Amino acid sequence: MANWSIRYGVNLRKRSLAIAKEKKALYECDVCGRSAVKRISTGIWRCKHCGAMFAGGAYSLKTETGRTVERILSQIKKVE
Repeated sequence: MANWSIRYGVNLRKRSLAIAKEKKALYECDVCGRSAVKRISTGIWRCKHCGAMFAGGAYSLKTETGRTVERILSQIKKVE
């Protein structure tokens, strides 16, 4: 998988390749549980199996900030 837009520096090319792999990967659907969630646009993800749509990060379904918020919310629900 050649990425001709990044020209100078092996570290930049490696980082670009890692982002491209993350963007093209299939993610697990929260609704049906299958690995069928694919990126259709920047920040918009859709499950190929059940058709559920998600808002997420530009290159991955869940960002680090989103994971932190989910963890905090689950801790709050446990206290209640």
